[in-house]
Amino acid sequence: MRLPKRPSFSGRRPRVLDLFCCAGGAGMGYYRAGFDVVGVDIRARPNYPFEFHQGDALEFAHAHVQEFDLVHASPPCQHSCTLTKGTNKGREYIDLIPATRELFAWYGVPSVVENVQGSQLRRDLVLCGEMFGLGVLRHRYFEIDYWRGDRRPHQPHRGYVRGLRHGVWRDGPYIAAYGKGGGKGTVREMQQAMDIHWTDVHEELTEAIPPAYTEYIGNEFLTTGEWGAIARGLPDTAPVPEIMRPYLKLNAAGRLVATRPGRRPSAPAPAPLVPPFAVPLLKETL
Repeated sequence: MRLPKRPSFSGRRPRVLDLFCCAGGAGMGYYRAGFDVVGVDIRARPNYPFEFHQGDALEFAHAHVQEFDLVHASPPCQHSCTLTKGTNKGREYIDLIPATRELFAWYGVPSVVENVQGSQLRRDLVLCGEMFGLGVLRHRYFEIDYWRGDRRPHQPHRGYVRGLRHGVWRDGPYIAAYGKGGGKGTVREMQQAMDIHWTDVHEELTEAIPPAYTEYIGNEFLTTGEWGAIARGLPDTAPVPEIMRPYLKLNAAGRLVATRPGRRPSAPAPAPLVPPFAVPLLKETL
């Protein structure tokens, strides 16, 4: 696959860690915004278009999260999605959002956690395909920490999602990018509607978010977030997590720096590396 052109920066590029990366929709958006991307997922993802590591995403984050300028996580959504509460009611799915949230808070990294409508995320940002002129609605919540971007205004929908719902067939400008049958989108339609052309795996497409979402978020981070502030020479105004205060200080320019020059700040950690989560660190399941 030939990757699209992306913005150029003087010096090193910003790096993003894409956890629970699945098809790579989030990673591609950050790439288009100018990031170098590293993805991690419990399953093999041979179609993932960037550097990829197979393994437990949270364990990888424990070891490497502070090597990145931004971390994005899309924990499995089955725990919160509409299908689980309806068609698949009664099935048990693991909820990795609390452990993901607390891990990011422990290390104090700029972070984005994404999930479906109905999930227990703060709605710092809600994005929809119509905001970007796409052929899916695919509303998603984004919980953002240690920087704040602008809220993009929601656009009125132009009609129905095509398909059979409760015995009634409706036509419309959007496809249903999940499941099979009942007029739901084909692989080719999902690729076109979400602008994802590097994978033709149905399961990956049904779980992916359109790259336009994270391209927008990535651009916001580079202009209003920590990276943008550094580029503009502005003082660091982000709140310092209490647990990080002994390891960070403000320099004469008002920037947060490590108390030990030449070393990145890192949270104290017992051996083995297990932060004191209120929620136990849960293993991902195949």
